Amino acid sequence: MVWAKQIFLMQDTKTMKEKGINRLYKKNSFSARPPAVRRGGREAGMEYEDKTGRPSKPPSPKQNVRKNLDFEPFSTTALTLEDRPANLPAKPAEEAQEHRQQYEEMVVQAKKRELKEAQRRKKQLEERCKVEESIGNAVLTWNNEVLPNWETMWCSRKVRDLWWRGIPPSVRGKVWSLGIGNELNITQELFDICLARAKEKWRSLSTGGSEVESEDAGFSAADREASLELTELDISRTFPNLCIFQQGGPYRDMLHSILGAYTCYRPDVGYVQGMSFIAAVLILNLDTADAFIAFSNLLNKLCQMAFFRVDHGLMLTYFAAFEVFFEENLPKLFAHFKKNNLTPDIYLIDWIFTLYSKSLPLDLACRVWDVFCGDGEEFLFRTALDILCDPRSALKQRSSGPVLFQMDTLAAEKNRASFHVALKQTNKQTNRKNF
Repeated sequence: MVWAKQIFLMQDTKTMKEKGINRLYKKNSFSARPPAVRRGGREAGMEYEDKTGRPSKPPSPKQNVRKNLDFEPFSTTALTLEDRPANLPAKPAEEAQEHRQQYEEMVVQAKKRELKEAQRRKKQLEERCKVEESIGNAVLTWNNEVLPNWETMWCSRKVRDLWWRGIPPSVRGKVWSLGIGNELNITQELFDICLARAKEKWRSLSTGGSEVESEDAGFSAADREASLELTELDISRTFPNLCIFQQGGPYRDMLHSILGAYTCYRPDVGYVQGMSFIAAVLILNLDTADAFIAFSNLLNKLCQMAFFRVDHGLMLTYFAAFEVFFEENLPKLFAHFKKNNLTPDIYLIDWIFTLYSKSLPLDLACRVWDVFCGDGEEFLFRTALDILCDPRSALKQRSSGPVLFQMDTLAAEKNRASFHVALKQTNKQTNRKNF
């Protein structure tokens, strides 16, 4: 009997639990109106009344202020108009009015900032459109007027002005080729022959062969082999940030071919560090054969040949001329350099060897090349003078070690606009003085 009674009690308890759960689910938990909570004299249940269609209280003046604003910044400044939490006292009228004024001031300042930024963007867009329009007009002038009549117009004032404004990238390679010229009469066939010789020597070096034809007077086979090996090492250091001349890059083989072909074309010169930067700039603007022709003729110029063949006598002549140029235009800085034994060979060699393509940003270096192809070697030294006279530099307050580092940094950080303005001023000031 006892166990039967226990079973009955368990069944009865189970039935009661099921009925209680059913009543709980059947009950509409949202039917009762939530209790009104006072918040600064307003009911918190007003939002419920709006949803159910019952009349609600008119919006407060604070809400009207925010609705009347046509601009509201996406920030936390709008919280200044919110009511305090329910567990805090309501804002006094004076404090609410002060917060309202602060918020309106914030909105006004934000609108001013937005308007100023919009005007800045509009100005940038207008300037960009002007630059693009001027480039387009310059391209038409070069293609329709200058290039077809190059022999008669290349030395005119109009072409000189176009050079100084900057040659458009689409015609830059063609203009450079014409400006550099082809006094050596190099042809596509000659390039192919030199390249074939270079490939044969590379194969000989890769197989460990030491016997290479030594038909070029003045240089032994070992010297030429060392020069060819140096091209392999130096290519990976050429414009490393561009990643186009390194292993696997799209222009590595072109650069390798031009440097190898030139080494075979001029074994008396061979490969010298710095040539890779000059060849790389030409490759970016010309086809392989045209780049080789321009490269060979460019290095055949008097100044470049003096530096790449390490003609000490002629190099000292250039340095002495630059010192005279330097002292006439920047006497105080020249005296400071003299005091610290900073001779031109310390900083000029790298600039001349690479034609500023290593020291300046690539776009600025191309602008220097634009004028160099028209004005010649004198412009290289005027560019050096412009770098030295940069007003932002503190070269006169530095010792010799930091000066050299800052000169490289200064050349790399030249501002585009100020660079061309300063360069034109330097050109005007020194135009009457023969370098």
